[in-house]
Amino acid sequence: MSADARFWNKIAPKYAKSKIRDEEAYRYTLERTRSYLGAGDSVLELGCGTGSTAIELARSAGKVTATDLSEAMLEVGRERAWDAGASNIEFRCCSASAAPEGPFDAVLAHNLLHLLPDLEAVLEGAAARVKPGGLMISKTPCLGEKRGSWKYWLFQVAIPLMRLAGQAPSHVDFLDIRTLEAAVERAGFKIIEAGNFPAAVPSRYLVARRV
Repeated sequence: MSADARFWNKIAPKYAKSKIRDEEAYRYTLERTRSYLGAGDSVLELGCGTGSTAIELARSAGKVTATDLSEAMLEVGRERAWDAGASNIEFRCCSASAAPEGPFDAVLAHNLLHLLPDLEAVLEGAAARVKPGGLMISKTPCLGEKRGSWKYWLFQVAIPLMRLAGQAPSHVDFLDIRTLEAAVERAGFKIIEAGNFPAAVPSRYLVARRV
């Protein structure tokens, strides 16, 4: 078991009880994502956590394959899906780079890409797993956009300290929007929608079509 799997397994009970920080931004991007899905679509979610987004989107797709490297997170997700009657979700324990091959109509990666030490490889893998003309939809905190500000300094100091205390994963990338979008395009996608929701960090929402 990897260090990150152990970390997310450990915090799964607390994570499951945590509230969404910006409910309005979450709901907006959820509806934008829903608008791109069809009733018969096969959807892969990378880093699904406790399954909240997969469950919300399940009724807008044919099948959702929700993956995460934390079995403890997935156990919460399975219980929630059962309670919600979302029978078209399959939960799979694996890393983003070892996700099922597909092909899928859409690949989702919400609040994940900044946590990947192998971002380029995972994006290339997402392109390989989506059908030609299919979509990758992601939402990523871009901490690098605050470079030079007191918030950036705070992130730089706080995250290593949190990691030492077992309160942060092993890798957190200080991405900026330009770097993130360039990586997505290099992987073989064309960005067709983008925005910051919320704007404060910002958290970059991208819809990209495989070319």
